[in-house]
Amino acid sequence: MTRDSTETPPAGEPTLQPAPDDAREAEIPEAGSLDPLEALPVPEPAEENPTPMSAFMETLPEETLSETEYLSNTTPSGEPAEIDPDKLDPDALKVIHRLHAHGHEAYLVGGCVRDLMLGRTPKDFDIATSAHPGEVRAIFRNCRLIGRRFRLAHIYFKGGKIIEVSTFRANPTELDASNGAEAGADTGAENGEEGIEAEESQDLLITHDNVFGTAEQDARRRDFTMNGLFYDVAEGRVIDYVRGRRDIDERYIRTIGDPEIRMREDPVRILRAVRFASKLGLDIESRTYAAMEGAVEDLPRCAPARLLEETFRLIRGGVAAPSLRLLEALDALKILLPPVAAYFKENGRRGRETFYAYVEALDRRVSSGEQLDDAILLAALLVPIAQAGPIVESQDPAVRPSVAQGIEDLLSEFVQTARLPRRIAERCRLLLIAQRTLSGERRRRTGAFRRHPLFNDALIVFEISVEATGQHREALEAWKRGEVPSPKPEGGTTEGGEAPRKRRRRRRRSGRNKTGAGEGASTASASGSAESSGSESADTGDSDDAGDAGETGDDFESGGDSDSDSESDEG
Repeated sequence: MTRDSTETPPAGEPTLQPAPDDAREAEIPEAGSLDPLEALPVPEPAEENPTPMSAFMETLPEETLSETEYLSNTTPSGEPAEIDPDKLDPDALKVIHRLHAHGHEAYLVGGCVRDLMLGRTPKDFDIATSAHPGEVRAIFRNCRLIGRRFRLAHIYFKGGKIIEVSTFRANPTELDASNGAEAGADTGAENGEEGIEAEESQDLLITHDNVFGTAEQDARRRDFTMNGLFYDVAEGRVIDYVRGRRDIDERYIRTIGDPEIRMREDPVRILRAVRFASKLGLDIESRTYAAMEGAVEDLPRCAPARLLEETFRLIRGGVAAPSLRLLEALDALKILLPPVAAYFKENGRRGRETFYAYVEALDRRVSSGEQLDDAILLAALLVPIAQAGPIVESQDPAVRPSVAQGIEDLLSEFVQTARLPRRIAERCRLLLIAQRTLSGERRRRTGAFRRHPLFNDALIVFEISVEATGQHREALEAWKRGEVPSPKPEGGTTEGGEAPRKRRRRRRRSGRNKTGAGEGASTASASGSAESSGSESADTGDSDDAGDAGETGDDFESGGDSDSDSESDEG
């Protein structure tokens, strides 16, 4: 059953504050002031030699305040806390408590609150605060500011844990709307109909959001109601400005405000909604889904790097199959993964079944907890497309082995526009090429092939392929045992059902022995017989190594260099 979206209550009218170029530094409390945590030194604003990253990963000083002193299972009113404190991250609680001690608001926000209310374990804990980035950096020694468009504070703890702290922000469209209304009142009489047309054609895409705001504005600027919840640790209650609790209870994904406007503001929200629906098992509210369909055409306007990262997040989460099915229904694959969309169009229903068999096999491996490299994830998705394309191999040693042209174009575009590391793109390409050797379609020098650093990764992709299709299982077991599987017959079979024998190469003879006629004849006959026997033995016993000695090289070689990583780094 679908429902129409319910508009969120109008926000108040607090003052919007544009963020200054240089964020303010916090005022350090006097020596006699009470700080429940150990006082940390304040870094100088202008530091000629910034602290190296390794310094943040060192052992941090122990906090002087025990967790039990500010953790309670009840609220100040005596009611039980809405979220069990035992499920909260102790380091995040320390950050919140220190911000409170310096007079700032601070709440757990976003995905961690959503997951806890859904009964799930959060992957990380984010904090929203009224403190500006410079103030956060002044309070925490183990802090580093990141970001260009809007600065975030990363606070580092033992074991590489990072607590992300963001300052309350406001939706820039609200500021633009208020400024536009004032400007329209002054110039409306002069511009007439031109001003109305300009207002109607106003571009909703957000290109700047460096605007500080209040807690309520920060909640309302977020994408979906379930992500706009705050949790007040001190009060033990959930703060809901956007009716997110209702949608979590009803298991709906709903935008905050008008879905048409919110999707046009940032079309990447389409991918986020798809990921949440697939990962959390939630339904997308009808008007939100309709807005997603209309905003697909705006995806090319987003930064390619953001689109690629969100696509990888779908694959890394073990929900690639339902996510890609939903993106296909939205007609977004032609923008995100053009070779996949073209493969569906050419191969129809059978092609879809084959492709999703690979994706489901990949999801099972990811869900089992196995950590897979991005090159392996991308290669596993593209294997059916690579196998469906024609195999074109050049006899020129200078020409490197290639895959389907659509895949080559996709990887090249990812590197050039989406900031995909060239190393990952090259590894993905070589993993796809290696599948032909693993399946027996190509015969290469098995010794160099097995010793290459990418062999194990190629074998993982081959395992996914075998699990998806059920083919080449004998070859897979042979590779795992350290053996070389029997190659497929080349050029068909003979009339008797036997594979044709490979053509033997002639060997040069060093010359005739200067002996008598009878003795020379017998010697030549014996040597000829031995040579014939040895040649036949070489052809039947180790043809893979001998026959390919003069070829371009192994599947992993690229342009004569067997080390793909070093080549890609230099490129």
